[in-house]
Amino acid sequence: MGVRVVGVGGGHRLVGEGPVIETANRWLAHLESRNFAAATVRGYAFDVMNFGRFLDERSIVLGDVGAQDVFDWVEWQGRPSAARGRQVVSLTARRGPAAATLNRRIAAVRGLFEFLVMTGGRDTNPVPSPRRSSGLRRARSGLLGHVQGRRSTQGGRLVRQDRRLPESVPADDVEVFLADLGTRRDRSIVLLMLLGGLRVSEVRSLRLADIDMGMRQVLVTGKGAKQRLVPVERTFFAELSGYLRHERPKGLSTPECFVVLRGPTTGRAMTEAGMRRIFRTHRSRSGATRVRPHRLRHTFGTELAQAGIDLLVLRDLMGHAHAETTAGYIHLSDETVASEWARAKEAMR
Repeated sequence: MGVRVVGVGGGHRLVGEGPVIETANRWLAHLESRNFAAATVRGYAFDVMNFGRFLDERSIVLGDVGAQDVFDWVEWQGRPSAARGRQVVSLTARRGPAAATLNRRIAAVRGLFEFLVMTGGRDTNPVPSPRRSSGLRRARSGLLGHVQGRRSTQGGRLVRQDRRLPESVPADDVEVFLADLGTRRDRSIVLLMLLGGLRVSEVRSLRLADIDMGMRQVLVTGKGAKQRLVPVERTFFAELSGYLRHERPKGLSTPECFVVLRGPTTGRAMTEAGMRRIFRTHRSRSGATRVRPHRLRHTFGTELAQAGIDLLVLRDLMGHAHAETTAGYIHLSDETVASEWARAKEAMR
């Protein structure tokens, strides 16, 4: 089909031919006008592109999409790409995206059709609403019975999604990976995730003006444009100082801290693809295959939780919207559970 996502004027749009191009681009422009984060709009663009490729393969017009088509799309994504149109598939072939990815794509397509309904393009949204209960709900009572509480973060997904504990990275793997990095810039990036718990998007968007060398802290703009101050250990600032003095080209007007160091795009802010390339290259060379950006963030959260930091403080440091997300960093070892059980039994005697 040739549909792809491109950057246009600081935003992202779909180009090519297909049943969703025009409507998707109007929707993406609508999201930008409502100040949605650039990373969010970019993600939605790729999600809708996936849906558009399915419609094109099945020759389905956007206005004719029904609920069964949505379920067929979910099933279609679960097949290995090489298997589509073939009768014999290797048993070792990849089985498609994770449940979290499927749910994110479904949410994006649901938003696309909500936009169509709002603008008069359709009467109804064909994306089925997820069930949040398997039975009748108890009627609310009391003075505040009419008040709806915050929706559960675990319910409301069309595809069942297991809740996994955050996965951290062993110290040995981190040391091997850091030793393989060839620039102070790359070491600064990795240390900022490991010692500050920043997300990839937060590292990419970090500006020079957001860094306070004297106080050893950074001002991070996270999801929903929420800002937080994060103190970071001296090791990061030592590497950062070396990068700024010896590697970052002089006289740049680029506000972002981390920039491309070589090639035709030297001096421009690093892209998501550039960040991924760093990790992919050095995972392969060092053999530290478990080192990934979000696992470094999980390592930061897990170590602070195990050290006994107040969960409300950890929540602010991580930039979590909900406390239950932060609580996932509390890991009780088998030894801790056994010793606490024995202590309680002894106290009962």
